Amino acid sequence: MIISELRVYDFRQFKSVDDAPGLKITFHKGLNALIGENDSGKTAVIDALKLVLLTQSNEYIRPSDEDFYKPVGEDACSEFKIDCTISDFTQNEAKNFIEYLSFNQTENGIEYTLELHYRAWKEGHKIYQELRVGDIDDGISIDGKARELLKAVYLKPLRDAEREMSSGRGSRISQILLNHPVFKDKKEHTVLDIFRDANQRIEDYFIGDTDGKRILQTIRSNLESFSDKGQASDAELKTSDIQLKAILESLSLNAPEINPGLGELNLLFIAAELLLLKDDTDGGLKLALIEELEAHLHPQAQLRLISYLQNEYNENDVQIIISTHSPILASKINLKNLILMKNGAGYDLAEGRTGLQKGDYLFLQRFLDSTKANLFFAKGIIMVEGDAENILIPVIADILGYPLEKYGISIVNVGSTAFLRYSGIMVRKDGADIGIPVSVITDCDVRPYDVEPTTKEKTFNEKEAESLQAKEKRDRKYTNGSVHGFTSPRWTLEYCIAMSCLSDDFHKAVHYGKKILNAQEHISLTDAKIDEANRDAEAEAQAWNGFSAAERAYNIYDLMLNGDGKSSLKAIVAQCLASLLRWEVSIIPAGLTQEKMFDLDLYGFKADESKEAALKSAIENDPFLSYIVNAIKYAAGETV
Repeated sequence: MIISELRVYDFRQFKSVDDAPGLKITFHKGLNALIGENDSGKTAVIDALKLVLLTQSNEYIRPSDEDFYKPVGEDACSEFKIDCTISDFTQNEAKNFIEYLSFNQTENGIEYTLELHYRAWKEGHKIYQELRVGDIDDGISIDGKARELLKAVYLKPLRDAEREMSSGRGSRISQILLNHPVFKDKKEHTVLDIFRDANQRIEDYFIGDTDGKRILQTIRSNLESFSDKGQASDAELKTSDIQLKAILESLSLNAPEINPGLGELNLLFIAAELLLLKDDTDGGLKLALIEELEAHLHPQAQLRLISYLQNEYNENDVQIIISTHSPILASKINLKNLILMKNGAGYDLAEGRTGLQKGDYLFLQRFLDSTKANLFFAKGIIMVEGDAENILIPVIADILGYPLEKYGISIVNVGSTAFLRYSGIMVRKDGADIGIPVSVITDCDVRPYDVEPTTKEKTFNEKEAESLQAKEKRDRKYTNGSVHGFTSPRWTLEYCIAMSCLSDDFHKAVHYGKKILNAQEHISLTDAKIDEANRDAEAEAQAWNGFSAAERAYNIYDLMLNGDGKSSLKAIVAQCLASLLRWEVSIIPAGLTQEKMFDLDLYGFKADESKEAALKSAIENDPFLSYIVNAIKYAAGETV
């Protein structure tokens, strides 16, 4: 059996409207991973399940004032409800809940369903709770064995694995072992026999061994000296009556390493907790709730653990629900196992629920890495097709007053034009809006020249109308739901920048890039090389004085191209332009020359507000940069 659906009403941030649940999530067998930005409700989902099911570690779980939904500026509501549907029962599991189950005859046989209804309410300063099963209006209480068999394994965030695995009264390791079939309900056990033999040998030591006998005789002599005449003085040294529970409470689970770190102890703890999921034969719920699976684990350990969980538990009746903030884990977890939490909803990313086609899933799964997987934790997303956009857009966003980190925007560089194989994951098949704006920035790719078929000679042709037509077509192609396409009005990003208010800076950046690419040594530009590059750009600008803006842009862009029409300079030029723009809007300390614009220290300089405002205004009002501006603003949550 598994938790197949969770519905919450007025619990935490999930407000119920017109008796509809504030949050509804469907789960499947195997691994379910709750992902999303902070405060999206991942912990609330885990806590809701804990309130309904309780945990095998018998923690004190009670509703609190903070669990009741509280509108801004108003009093909290007086009641919240949590409904849970449990399905996929085996015959062995169903027999324990037979009086509580609903039955449905299908072509595959009888399907059993268990409906749990949890309610908490306030009366004065007290909070009361109840759990009922069956019909929502006429449900009955559930208790006894059935209640115990619903308890889940729970691993808290920032868990103290060393303490949990230590010996002691009611220790977690003893609880795990006592609930394992090997130890459960056995009055006679091999471990007890081992301890009885050891205890008998200890007692024999104080009776038959010379040293032990002397100790016992001394105790008896002392007792006889200060006891009443005739009072018995035959004291004995005996071990206590050993119980299996006490024996197991004396055990601790230790890592094989000397002085293991938190990561090793955490893995050991998880391994022990998962023991019950595999071997429980009582017909109980095999569910593990794990918060922040990545706690104390380095990236490679995270990958090994999640691979094990997926491979070991995806195809059986065990269910694991985890929450994670780790892009590393999100990149490794199968997309069908992800549940994206956003704006009070949980979105299943499995096939058939999103805008991705079947083949797209395999493509996206292969190419997701920890940098691309950060899209699942973002408030907004900008998808780009190359390194140049990846480098320049954060700088332009800063100048516009939309620093990406402040707005929670992630840039995803797909490295090609396969945008639909990425962006479709944020589109819902049912037309729902996840609420994460996705900007797709791409080129219209209409080349501003004609090629003579025989001589292959190029003749400049701006192709303005053709470019705008291609832009509109691509914008429509990449726009679907919260995903919007933003296409360059001319050829490429670099060509548009060359036609824009940044043309002079871009022209210089091209020459900086050529100096870097042709350098014999891998060093930054010197002041002398920068001066030489500036003079070259100025001389070319004067030579092109009679050209139109489009022709001038074509010539600047042509400087970047190799004989085959491709360029190895794009990323270098983008970095040079980004550094130059930061240099121009920064307050530069006296004595620093322009070669310092490539130093990391530049990021620590404060901006000159007047220069930054002037550049911001120029960029915002430039028709060739408007698609970049609009893409940034849309990802930041503004209507464009």
